Amino acid sequence: MPFPRPVIVILDKVSQLLDRKGYQGYIVGGFIRDWLLGKQTGDVDIAVDQDAMSVAREAAQVLQGRPVLLDDTNSIARVVVCEQEQRASLQRQGTGWAEWHLDFASFSHSIESDLSRRDFTIDAMAVELSQFAAAAAAETDEKRIPVKLIDPFAGEEDLRNGILRVVSEGVFDADPARLLRGIRLAAELDFSVEPTTEELIRRYSQSVVRTPGERIRDELLRLLNVPRSARYLSYLGELNVLPALIPELAEGKGVAQPTVHFWDVFDHSLQTVAALEFLLGEGNWEYGSRDLLADVPWSASTHQHLSQEVSKGSNRKTLLKLGGLLHDIAKPRTKTIDDSGRARFLGHAKEGATMAEAIMSRLRFSRQETSVVGSLVYHHLRPTQMANDGLPTQRAIYRYFRDTGDAGTDILILAMADHLATRGPLVKMEEWREHCQLTSYILTKHEEQQARILPLKLLDGHDLMDIFGLPPGPIIGRVLAVVSEAQASGELTSKDEALALARNELDRQQEAIGTVN
Repeated sequence: MPFPRPVIVILDKVSQLLDRKGYQGYIVGGFIRDWLLGKQTGDVDIAVDQDAMSVAREAAQVLQGRPVLLDDTNSIARVVVCEQEQRASLQRQGTGWAEWHLDFASFSHSIESDLSRRDFTIDAMAVELSQFAAAAAAETDEKRIPVKLIDPFAGEEDLRNGILRVVSEGVFDADPARLLRGIRLAAELDFSVEPTTEELIRRYSQSVVRTPGERIRDELLRLLNVPRSARYLSYLGELNVLPALIPELAEGKGVAQPTVHFWDVFDHSLQTVAALEFLLGEGNWEYGSRDLLADVPWSASTHQHLSQEVSKGSNRKTLLKLGGLLHDIAKPRTKTIDDSGRARFLGHAKEGATMAEAIMSRLRFSRQETSVVGSLVYHHLRPTQMANDGLPTQRAIYRYFRDTGDAGTDILILAMADHLATRGPLVKMEEWREHCQLTSYILTKHEEQQARILPLKLLDGHDLMDIFGLPPGPIIGRVLAVVSEAQASGELTSKDEALALARNELDRQQEAIGTVN
């Protein structure tokens, strides 16, 4: 595979540094795997026979990068390289990377001994650094220098056959995060998990709780970023990893729902993620069809909205999938049976938001991520509740987006997926079209309201204070909210009309205060 100029320069400089110091260095792990697969990557793993942090500091000086200690216990350090010349080169080549990560890890005895402690055979291969750097440089001159692949566990063969296999039986006990990492790798590479490895995952599934929340968050987000991630979430469920990771989700197993639902709560949650991916164009859904997609109110702005970054490693689309997984998390705890024998889940959206936020906090998601998912769960019933046997009013639409903010569009998409995952193979086209028409109507009217409000704000707080002699305080915000809602609904078109409404609202509030007193 041809190498971008920046990586050739980086590897050559590090190789020369190690040669001058008399150190041994090998490129290992994911970089070698991706190189053999013909993929480019912005991460390079380098094993050295010295203290990794010391080598990282020296490499950072040579590369004008920044050293970061990743793991003091296992002696792993990172150098972040982001030079302007390299950044421009990467962008010109369209790789999408603005920086390179060089992760240095220490090894003792031999590189083969180091590889024996790694997790999967496809990541337990190495090439001597100076040899690799020379071969990479020769590629630019259209020359070929053979490299010796150090592959004691037949990782190259597994790579060719699309198989994920553990290096040894102790890999999950040594690091339970590998339980998630293995399935995430299988998802990214579209590999199958070898039967013995699969059985080991089942055996050690409960130990996933020993994994630090930050690592679970990172692996879960990377998995959700893969198209057809619902398939692998279901696989994690079969392997007992998902129930161990989120026991609240496992409470939904066997919890029956009203006859309108095709699945129990647990399977419905997984099917909701699958339906989301179907709607997002990320793969087929077992019960989907072109006819179902034909009525979906999709637009370029929706795709752009979902691609917005929320926090490092997450965007709205990945969090939408997570919200789909957790949207009914409180149903088992809120289930009651009424006098007619019908199951009820009163308050499950509100309690579910609290539970989802607690799960997100436990897994070390950021406050922004937690807020987005909490809003998805809390409001997931709101779109259909707005309809009331007809199309929602202008005021109802305004209040919906006022309350849900930036998550309003996401919740509408979740509601559509929820509808499909409720009916499953029993979905009726007439009902589906009505749901899509409702979503389209809400989005269209919201855009119209935004067009009315954003260009022209009829009143502001200074107007209210100047005209009515009001002091700063919460009453100004309440009056402006009433005026904005009326303007968005198309009931006001001039400042005089806005002032008249503001005067009436002030009189009403003062009268209410007087009545209370």
